[in-house]
Amino acid sequence: MKITSENDKRRLYSDLAWLWPIISPPEDYVEETELFSKTIKTHSKIEVKTLLHLGCGGGHNDYTFKKHFKVTGVDISEDMLKLARKLNPEVIYHNGDMRTIRLKEYFDAVTVLDSINYMSTMEDLRSAFMTTYEHLKPGGVFLTFAEEVLRKFKQNHTKCSSHSQGDVDVEFIENYYDPDPTDTSYEATFIYLIRRRDELEIHSNRHICGIFKMETWHDLLKEVGFEPKQIKFEGDYCPTFVCTKVL
Repeated sequence: MKITSENDKRRLYSDLAWLWPIISPPEDYVEETELFSKTIKTHSKIEVKTLLHLGCGGGHNDYTFKKHFKVTGVDISEDMLKLARKLNPEVIYHNGDMRTIRLKEYFDAVTVLDSINYMSTMEDLRSAFMTTYEHLKPGGVFLTFAEEVLRKFKQNHTKCSSHSQGDVDVEFIENYYDPDPTDTSYEATFIYLIRRRDELEIHSNRHICGIFKMETWHDLLKEVGFEPKQIKFEGDYCPTFVCTKVL
C-alpha cells in the first residue's frame, strides 16, 4: 500500500490529473452545458459564434460547448490542458491565469464555471471579472455561478463517490470545512483511494476556495461594468449570473 499526502498542493491538477476523466467524466457535463449554451444564446444581444472559457480544466464542458460555438479555452494547469487538447482537438487552448491573461481577442460570450471557486479573495474575484469584461464584445454575455455562498455553507460536509475505468477503481472522498467563517475562503480536502489489481494507493490534497456573500458578487460585477442578472434553473444548480456588457 502506498500513501501520499501533499496537503498544500492542488494535485488533482498536476500529478493526479489523470484521475479527472475517471471521477468526473465528460458525459456528466452534457446536460448542464446544454443548459448554459441555451441561456447564453437567449440572453445575448448579439449573435453568439465565439466563446471564451476561462478555467476550462480538462475540457469537459468544452466537449459540449464546441457543438454550439467556436471555443477558446484557458487554464492555469498544463496537465489539465493536455487532457483538454486530447478530448477537444478542435478547440484552441492557452495556458494562463484567469486573473491576468490578455489574449488581445474579443469573444461573443465568456464563461467561468466551477473554476471561479478558486478565487479566494475579493481582489481575485474582481480580477477574474475584469478579464472577462476585457475579452467580451459589447452586447455579449458572461456566464458564471457561485458554487458556495456564505450563509448556505455546510460546515464539515463530507461526501463519497465511487468510480471505475478499466482496471482502476477510485473511491473519491470530499470534505468541506471553513476554519474562519469571517474571511472569504474555505478548505476543500480530497482523498483518493485508488485500487489497481488489488494494489491500494491513498492520495490526498487540499484546495483553498472562495466563499462570498451574494451581495459581493453583484457589487463586483457592477463595479467592473457588467449588468448582472441572477437566474435560477430547475434542479440542483448553483446561483447563476448572466451578465451583459452594455452596447
